Amino acid sequence: MMEILVVLGIIALDRLTKMAAVTKLAPIGSVAIWQDVFHLSFFTNTGAAFSILSGKTQLLGFLSVFVSVCLIGYLARYRKTLSTISRLGLAFILGGAIGNGVDRLLYGAVVDFFDFRLIRFAIFNVADSFITVGTGLLILGVIFYDKEFLR
Repeated sequence: MMEILVVLGIIALDRLTKMAAVTKLAPIGSVAIWQDVFHLSFFTNTGAAFSILSGKTQLLGFLSVFVSVCLIGYLARYRKTLSTISRLGLAFILGGAIGNGVDRLLYGAVVDFFDFRLIRFAIFNVADSFITVGTGLLILGVIFYDKEFLR
């Protein structure tokens, strides 16, 4: 049950922030939060992370659906044996995958807006953040709590 609430919360937060980016940032392009360090910048990405597979939006959309279905199945099957941290990590990844998958399938691109200019990092969004943090949580969970899944 916790996982469902987390996934739904991530999807809602992702949708709200992307809608705000479309309505508030798209008309102005970018706003500096900390000049030359962190900006909110409107960007649409037709690819995956770092614009990999740019223009392959439909393929990436279906891949998001496939990964989401696999994660749901995995969570349903192993929920009782996985640690809380691993379940939370999977829920974060699932919420992020669904958030970006919805954008790809409905709009043909993912809206990105977090722009760390100090380190020249790729522009990203809330869903991307949850996928990244979720992956870290899942790795920690498997290494420290769910060692039987490494065998």
